[in-house]
Formats: sequence, structure tokens, C-alpha cells
Amino acid sequence: MKEQNPEVLLRVENLVKHFPIKQGIILMKTIGAVHAVDDVSFNIHKGETLGLVGESGCGKSTTGRTILQLYRPTSGHVYYNDQDLVAMKGEELRKMRRKMQMIFQDPYASLNPRMTVGEIIGEPLMIHKLANRRQMEERVEHLLELVGLSGKFSNRFPHEFSGGQRQRIGVARALALNPDLIICDEPISALDVSIQAQVVNLLEDLQKEFELTYLFIAHDLSMVRHISDRVAVMYLGIIVELASRYDLYHDPLHPYTQALLSAVPIPDPLVEEKRKRVVLVGDVPTPVNPPSGCRFRTRCPIAEEICKELKPEWREVKPDHFVACHLIKEII
Repeated sequence: MKEQNPEVLLRVENLVKHFPIKQGIILMKTIGAVHAVDDVSFNIHKGETLGLVGESGCGKSTTGRTILQLYRPTSGHVYYNDQDLVAMKGEELRKMRRKMQMIFQDPYASLNPRMTVGEIIGEPLMIHKLANRRQMEERVEHLLELVGLSGKFSNRFPHEFSGGQRQRIGVARALALNPDLIICDEPISALDVSIQAQVVNLLEDLQKEFELTYLFIAHDLSMVRHISDRVAVMYLGIIVELASRYDLYHDPLHPYTQALLSAVPIPDPLVEEKRKRVVLVGDVPTPVNPPSGCRFRTRCPIAEEICKELKPEWREVKPDHFVACHLIKEII
């Protein structure tokens, strides 16, 4: 594990993002809301990788996009170097976006098919007026070589590349403005397993070379364990557990985290045979009408009456290990 830097680069406080549900053609009356992200708080230290895991639809990608203000939050704050992004608008926010970039999940949908690779990677430089045409071409060639592609590919179009190559182009675009923070929104989920390892190794090499900070969003627990320093577990719009990689995988405290990890196969038949599995009953509740109290109580094997009545407090139950659960006692 990399040495922890105490300097906090990003601080998320009580972040909420609800998407209104409209009804009607003319009046468009609001009849409800999708509770995509509900009261999420965490820090990311400079130079670290924070993994964000959970089931599909739990709000991971929405959290990443709301942090970058691609979605404006319903409430809450996002502090980047102690500057509140939520309070920023227009030109002020546009300048801050130079320091924060995103690698999108789908390498086929995130690249404009009408633009050449050179235009795609160079576009951020032109928008922020950081280079003339010649400087842009030189920068694009350098970035392509940095991510393991030939600089001569700049005149080609996205359809001429494989999925892994397209994702490398997405990484090059994210690096164009020399950002400090990159949000990786499931950057390997659409790729073949052999290509996944190449892209993850590339991200690790770039992090060491440029001192990058990552929020790595994924549902592949094994890959998150490999790349992350700390891991946050998300369920139905809330974070239920946050700890160091070692603590989370060796001593998961929240029942949902235990269930997730019990589903990951271990490549040892003897250990696998003796391992206790946690099987969750029922389906994930709808984010339109989430359960009262604890969000996880409808599927939790140890839920009690208090879980129905009160929302669990986000607590530090042992050093740097946070859990949202009524039934977990503090460990000294």
C-alpha cells in the first residue's frame, strides 16, 4: 500500500442528488424523486486511490458525476482544495474543471465518432486556450505515446480502434490538462479480462509518474482490492462502510460488505469449501421509495426493530474504519 498523504484533496460533505419524476405533457408536475445519492460524505487524500464499490444502480456513477458538477447536487458540498465547487458557476467552475477529469465507462460511447483521435484528445487544450495548433499536435502525440499508442494514430477515427485502445484514448484525453484528480467511472467493465489488467497497470503507472489522485468506481471487488488504498461500499444511495483496503477485505463489519465479499470466489478449494456464505434475500428496494431507517434493513440478516425506526449514524468504530450500522459496537 502507498504511504498515506494526510493532505485532503477532495472533501465531500452530505452530498445529495435526487432526480425529479415528472408527470404530464404540459404542466409536468413533480410526483416524486429518484434518491440516487443520499447524504454521502468522504475525503480523498492527495496521491491516493479511493475505491467506490456496490451493486449496479446503487449511485456510484452519479456520485462521481455530481462531484465534478456534471450533475448539480440537490444539496451538500464538494470541496476541492477547500474551494466549494457547488458554489461555483460559469467561468469560475470551468477553470476548476482543468484540475479534475473523468474516464468514462463505455469507450464506445464516450468518444465522438465524427472527430479524429487528435481532435478528441486536443479538444480540452483548445477549449481552455492552452495551446496553438502546433503545440496541440505535439501534445497529442506525446499523450498517445504515454498511454501506449503510436503518435501516428492521431488522424484516425475511433471506429478504427479496439475497446482497449479506445479506453487508452479516453485516458489520454483525461491527462491532456495535467489534472490532479481523475474520476475513473468503471473504466474496465466493458473490456476483456486480459485488457482490463493492461488498463489498470497503465493507470497505476500514470499515478506514480504524475502523482495523480483517483476515485476508482467499480463493481469488480478483486480489481478494487488491487488498485485502491481505501475502499467505500455503497448501497442504495448511501455509503455503508469505509476503511483501508486491508481492513475492509480482512475484517468487514457491515452485513452488506460481508455479503459482497462472501460472493467473491477464492482460488483455494480448501478455503472455499469451509467459507461461510452470506446469502441476501429479496431484491434491492427502489430508490424512488427507499426503506425507512436503515436502507439495508429489508435484506439484512441481523436487522432489529431499531433499524426500521432510526437512520444509522455514520461512525468511526475503530481507527479510520467508518460504518453506518446500529448493531456494530465500537472496537477499541
